[in-house]
Amino acid sequence: MIHPVILCGGSGTRLWPLSRRSYPKQFVQLTGPETLFQACARRLSGSGYAPPTIVTASDFRFIVAEQLTAAGIDPGAILLEPEGRNTAPAVLAAALHISQTDPGAMLLVAPSDHVVPDTAAFQRAVEAGAAAARAGDLVTFGVAPDRPETAYGYLELSAPPSAGQAGRLARFVEKPAAAEAQAMLEAGCYLWNSGIFLFSARAIIDGFETHAPGLVGPVRDAVAGALPDLGFLRLDKAAWSRCEAISLDYAVMERATNLAAVPLGCAWSDLGGWNAVWTATAPDEHGVVTSGAATALDCRDTLLRSESPDLRLVGLGLEGIVAIAMPDAVLVAAKSRT
Repeated sequence: MIHPVILCGGSGTRLWPLSRRSYPKQFVQLTGPETLFQACARRLSGSGYAPPTIVTASDFRFIVAEQLTAAGIDPGAILLEPEGRNTAPAVLAAALHISQTDPGAMLLVAPSDHVVPDTAAFQRAVEAGAAAARAGDLVTFGVAPDRPETAYGYLELSAPPSAGQAGRLARFVEKPAAAEAQAMLEAGCYLWNSGIFLFSARAIIDGFETHAPGLVGPVRDAVAGALPDLGFLRLDKAAWSRCEAISLDYAVMERATNLAAVPLGCAWSDLGGWNAVWTATAPDEHGVVTSGAATALDCRDTLLRSESPDLRLVGLGLEGIVAIAMPDAVLVAAKSRT
């Protein structure tokens, strides 16, 4: 049984004005009829999957519950972070909580704000990584690059990746300059880092104890002192405040040696900016995407989006522009600057 762990405490401010700190992008219908969070929860469900454990901010707790109910998904625990401390404490808290009732649990950790349209291909990749994870590896999932992208981190494999198979992960590579990204694309043994992970609860807890021992005590105390609140579980505030704010990559993954990587074998985007939204929402033959009460006339390579039926957004003769109209704010920007 795989236990999904969905991380949805981020603020998503790079998609302002649609995504706000009070209502970030994971809870918005950006690319389809479901929100990114609902689509993620559905993608991490089905035969062989336990109800998802959610780690989120207290301010989002009712949004999380309402959107899961609307999607017909019954969650496991919903852990509430007293404050955002990045992904490492969140993942460790989920691992410690789940291991209390299932010490042998397999954890599938995923951000809630990514787009992965092909659920079947995604779940096949998870199956491909399961054997390595059961053997004690920390498995991460990568995306075969189709361009020299400088906005993503990369995974360097020991050999060119094979579809549907786990390969040895040599190292993580920070977001590269353009020349380095081009060289990695040509080398053929690099994947974009998706930030999705699969490992046993025991393996990742051991990883923290080895590589980030300073986090283990505070997070363990936060989980032990957690209090139920209307169906949620509030992590202990005093203990949580002692946690270092650090990502899982920096805390454990980049220091560990028991690493494997699996190509996702399907499209993926982290929707890190409006340019990424334009790419993920299938531009027409002129490179135009419209949403809501928006009309494009003689435009090219342009995204027009209106979030109010009473606010008509019209673009005339635009090229390389993003225009987002909200009832209280409007963004107009060069697509290359978003």
